[in-house]
Amino acid sequence: MENILLVVNLVLAVILVLLILVQKSEGGALGIGVSQDNFMLSRSAGNFMSKATAVFATLFIICSLALTIISRGELTPTSSVLDKIEAKSDDTPSIPENNN
Repeated sequence: MENILLVVNLVLAVILVLLILVQKSEGGALGIGVSQDNFMLSRSAGNFMSKATAVFATLFIICSLALTIISRGELTPTSSVLDKIEAKSDDTPSIPENNN
């Protein structure tokens, strides 16, 4: 199951990169430099490429989260570094109180 999701995730990543590269550059990064009226109209218009990019980005995120959840079950619990330090402190020899 994990291998299938990994392959799907890779395919989605390649498609997402291609969709982003094929899109026409509209300039004005994130709507900066355009009037508010233009921004609202262009936002609702949304062409096919931008909608496809949003769909594939959502699928990529969902697939990545599923991969994380599945692979998390295979992790073995480990002990804390602090537990190891406390265990070593018990083995430390004590300093004599009087050297006379």
